Amino acid sequence: MFKSIIAGAICSLALFQAQAQNLYMPRDIQHAFNKGTRSLDGKPGKNYWQNHGRYTISISALPPDRNIKGVEQIVYFNNSPDTLKRLNMKLILNIHRPGVARFGSAGDDYLTPGVQVDSIFINGTKKPWNNKQAANTNQMISLLKPLMPHDSVKLDITWHFEISKESGREGMIDSTTYYMAYFYPRVSVYDDYNGWDTLPFLDAQEFYNDFNDYTLNVTVPKNYLVWATGTLQNPKQVLQPEYVKRLEQSFTSDSTIHVATKEDLAKKNITAQNDVNTWTWTANNISDMAVGISDHYDWDAASAIVDDKTGRRASMQAAFLDNSADFHHSVQFGRNSLSWLSHNWPGVPYPFPKMTAFQGFADMEYPMMVNDSHTDDIGFAQFVQDHEIAHTWFPFYMGINESRYSFMDEGWATTFELLIGTTEVGKEKAEKLYKGFRVDQWIHDASTAEDLPIITPTSELRGGFGNNSYGKPSLSYFALKDLLGDNLFKKALHTYMDNWNGKHPIPWDYFNSMNSGSGKNLNWFFNNWFFTNYYIDLNLQKVTKANRGYTLSIQNIGGFVVPFDVKVTYSDGTTASFHQTPAVWEHNGKQISVNIKTTKTVTSAVLDGGIFMDANENNNKWTAK
Repeated sequence: MFKSIIAGAICSLALFQAQAQNLYMPRDIQHAFNKGTRSLDGKPGKNYWQNHGRYTISISALPPDRNIKGVEQIVYFNNSPDTLKRLNMKLILNIHRPGVARFGSAGDDYLTPGVQVDSIFINGTKKPWNNKQAANTNQMISLLKPLMPHDSVKLDITWHFEISKESGREGMIDSTTYYMAYFYPRVSVYDDYNGWDTLPFLDAQEFYNDFNDYTLNVTVPKNYLVWATGTLQNPKQVLQPEYVKRLEQSFTSDSTIHVATKEDLAKKNITAQNDVNTWTWTANNISDMAVGISDHYDWDAASAIVDDKTGRRASMQAAFLDNSADFHHSVQFGRNSLSWLSHNWPGVPYPFPKMTAFQGFADMEYPMMVNDSHTDDIGFAQFVQDHEIAHTWFPFYMGINESRYSFMDEGWATTFELLIGTTEVGKEKAEKLYKGFRVDQWIHDASTAEDLPIITPTSELRGGFGNNSYGKPSLSYFALKDLLGDNLFKKALHTYMDNWNGKHPIPWDYFNSMNSGSGKNLNWFFNNWFFTNYYIDLNLQKVTKANRGYTLSIQNIGGFVVPFDVKVTYSDGTTASFHQTPAVWEHNGKQISVNIKTTKTVTSAVLDGGIFMDANENNNKWTAK
């Protein structure tokens, strides 16, 4: 019995290895598998490694002064087998410099001098730095002494920057409200398949970060509140006792606690009445830190149970202008998101202690924070917040390389947004929004760029960037869910997430993990959806009478293997629907016959893809002559 189990496991592994070879794999990715840092069973290989940093950061923000000053110490650990002679630093806020490469235009209010490094010491030795030359979002610095495998290097950096007047993913919300993201120099990712991540930030694609440990000190004037990634370590030192009490109450409350109201703010006695207060936050094994400050934002909070096994609660907080009606719902919307996503899809307990919704202009996710814009449409506000909170799992629970493979996080957030939306507003309304917002513009745009394969690196895309990141991959995940069924799909998804939580998965890790988790060869499906320039267009060619019913001849003009319903009308006026999963295309993705068993006479038939919108619906119908 034991021997047969071992033999079966070996055969299964060999099967998956053979299957994985069916998918195109670039040479750099092949090299990672050959080195044993990635495994064809979907798991990190026996030689997998990733580097790590310990960041201690102190910044001061003294509005209305736009000059933000920072001091940090980075201890960077080289867990790789390579000797590193240089470090690549990410200076994301250099995107604000005049003349820097970016995808879009920039107005005067967006432009600043960028990151200005005042000094940098490496292991105690001062390193020359030229701010004029270090003008891009990547800056390579040489080390006086090579960083050996399994050794560390210490960097001490002082820097400053002007926060931009125009707020996007970060910047001034108003004259005394700042949102600070990507605000500190950091060591970029050095990984097993690409080495240093030197992709420039162009203000379009997103980010790729190591999992680091952070201590963040934020110094602001009295009467300013601070919200940030992580856990506040000194609430009793920065808040008056009444507000400490309210905050603590919120950690176990289902109901919204108004920690600080408009009326409280007017009294200017919420914080300790020192000239300045330093708020201290910590977060470990996380990919970034973000900060919001204001002297006139309301502060709401409550919490939700996210893990039934332990009874663990996560805090849901919101910071916003009092006259923004939508944000008065943010805490309860967020409680619903945290609980539903933890218990249903993806069905992995929310991994962090807190989430904060901060009113800004970005509609953007950060670890433990979202920066969302105000809207008068309360329903759409919930939709956007759901999407951004869903990003917690992709890319923050899974260390996705968004710069290169954005479909690995945006596609999942888009999928979860529809799944949770269905429970909030109903199937019909949720799917109408999904089709209009995520599918319609792609499927009815015949531009070449829109049909580039999803696997195309995001960094190489201009046209097709949004659809390749959001709608198309989301449809692939829904198609696979339809193919496998909910239980097996969730089992496979959890296999992938368990394999790569806290690590850096790439698409082939997803493909291989889903194969292993489902116990099926899905490479025919992955090849179809990710490596082709297909789209969705089915053609119902003819319907013929057959034994015990009818046979439908269906051509797949567009090429994507999609689920669909055959909806028929009978001569007696009744109707019926017959669901077809993507499995019908496995052996022939271009042409199939579908048999409908019935004793009745069919007078008309139509193919209905639901959210899988068809490029040309005119050839989806048949009517008996």
